[in-house]
Amino acid sequence: MSRIVAAGDTFTYDEAMTEAQARAMWLMDPPDRTVVAAAGDGTVLGSANYHRNRPGPGSHVASASFMVDPAQWGQGVGRALCEDGIAWARAQGYRAMQFNAVAESNTRAITLYESLGFETVGTVPEAFKHPTLGYVGLCVMYRPL
Repeated sequence: MSRIVAAGDTFTYDEAMTEAQARAMWLMDPPDRTVVAAAGDGTVLGSANYHRNRPGPGSHVASASFMVDPAQWGQGVGRALCEDGIAWARAQGYRAMQFNAVAESNTRAITLYESLGFETVGTVPEAFKHPTLGYVGLCVMYRPL
């Protein structure tokens, strides 16, 4: 997580957050869920968390965040985590899933999400400061369950 956040090119997380802050943000209490994808030898390949998108009147829509070790990109880890998140949301009775802040420069993630039925329903212009591309949009992606 620390390497991915420090890169500053995909997540809107503060690069200066402490390990304690990262744990508090990433690790979800039930009924929400945090999962880890690991190889047979225990090597962590990626992680995800699944939770309601908003409280109260918005609590029927799920959300999720995914992190995959860059060394594992293209190996199906992100797809497995996302499919697990969709299945979890269905089993929990959510009506839809929404991702609030996908950097439009993160084409790898956008392509994956679109292949799983998500669509971009809006983009907030220049809402993400990419370390090399400058200001890019943040996409809001949605799919019914």
